[in-house]
Amino acid sequence: MTIGLRIGPARRRKDAGQEAGQGAAATDNRSRIRAFGLRTRLLLAFLLVAGVSAGTTSALTYREARTALLETAQDTAVTSFRDHAQQTAFSLPLQRGAALEDVLRDIARKGKPHPWVVFAEYGSVRASSGENPVSTVITPELRRAARANPHGSFERVVKDGVPYLTIAMPMVFKTSPYSVLPSGLVLYAVMRLTDEQVNVDALLVAARNGALPGLAVALVPGLIAARSVLRPVRKLHEAARSMGSGRLDTRIPVRGSDELADLARTFNESAGQLERSVRELREAEERARRFASDVSHELRTPLAGMLAVTEVLDEDADGLDADTARAVRLVSAETGKLAVLVEDLMEISRFDARAAELNADEVDVAETIRKTLQNRRWTDDRVRTDLPDGIRARLDPRRFDVVIANLVGNALRHGGTPVTVRLRTEERTPGTAVLITEVMDSGPGIRPESLPHIFDRFYKADAARTRSAGSGLGLAITLENVRLHGGTIRAGNRPEGGAVFTVGIPLHAEETGG
Repeated sequence: MTIGLRIGPARRRKDAGQEAGQGAAATDNRSRIRAFGLRTRLLLAFLLVAGVSAGTTSALTYREARTALLETAQDTAVTSFRDHAQQTAFSLPLQRGAALEDVLRDIARKGKPHPWVVFAEYGSVRASSGENPVSTVITPELRRAARANPHGSFERVVKDGVPYLTIAMPMVFKTSPYSVLPSGLVLYAVMRLTDEQVNVDALLVAARNGALPGLAVALVPGLIAARSVLRPVRKLHEAARSMGSGRLDTRIPVRGSDELADLARTFNESAGQLERSVRELREAEERARRFASDVSHELRTPLAGMLAVTEVLDEDADGLDADTARAVRLVSAETGKLAVLVEDLMEISRFDARAAELNADEVDVAETIRKTLQNRRWTDDRVRTDLPDGIRARLDPRRFDVVIANLVGNALRHGGTPVTVRLRTEERTPGTAVLITEVMDSGPGIRPESLPHIFDRFYKADAARTRSAGSGLGLAITLENVRLHGGTIRAGNRPEGGAVFTVGIPLHAEETGG
């Protein structure tokens, strides 16, 4: 009786010990990105894309080559084992002996692509073409698959680090063209896949060694791409810095029609509009400054005559009737205000034209402040002083006199008495001493919304106050005089109430005006 054998579709399984990679996410990505420049980020992005592409290509190539290599070996082995098993006849019931082992050795000698070890299992009978009748490589899962599937099955396993291909071929009776009956005899072929594993390892090494040079080669186009992107960005940076230094005629050469070229065109258009606007503003400012200066100069001569006339009228006002005397005194007061306004406008125009000069000299600061107060007759209880002697500094006495006079006069007009003038020194940085002058009043203080504008020209903290005793330029002139000394001035409110103006001037200021 001849037993026919069939094998159905192969059932593939995954290799044991497959490697799995783990990635670690960065904890402070935002801080790390800020630590890199644009060139570095572009190169890293390019290398990342190249690395992912090279890695993916290598992995896919390795997987396909490995699959093809193993499938070729297993298909050859399965087909060869099936053909040789079908050509072999067994007499049932099967008895273990030399004849059975010779048949199994004959099948094993014909193994392709590598030698097999053939095992036979029939009930309690166990035989093989090797030394051991029972294989330790054949798994229980394969035996169950052989009993369940009369067409045969196979499995790839790893035993002690050695890969094997195991094939199960159930011997069946062919009862009809479309049906078979199991005989109970199962043949197993065990074949080492050592050569295939060596080839697979070689493929892995080749894929890895091919990916690393690919990354090195990808660095060259990455540098070229980064340079092509950064060149217009660098030119834009240089142009912006040039414009920031005052060269408003700076333009960027436009090449191409990409997004960077559009950015360059937009920059040039914006720079052109800015240059025109600034030129118009400068021309308007120059006209306004020239107008104020010309008007002030033209008014000085008639104002001098008017002041002389009003002085004479003031002397004779007591001999006039009440209405005439009141009118004379009003004209005299308004003429005085106009004269102060003209002088302040001329002073502001000199600052605007950068024609103001600082004539510094070493002076006793406390004595200078006392002279300022005495000349304005502010020696009564309305003004208190805290002026330690012995503090000397390089100052322009005339301009420092204007600073103190404007601050004290402003405090007397708009604050509350008494007004305190305090003098002290302070070391801001090692080796840098600063002269601190504070003028404080006892009034309601400065409203918070007025503090940012307190030194603006003609600014009025009270919008309803259309007229005042001053010109509206006193604090602006004070600010310019302090800056001319290389110092600073700030306004604020004291916690206990009242405004405070703090002037800080380097104790040994160099001449910065001109």
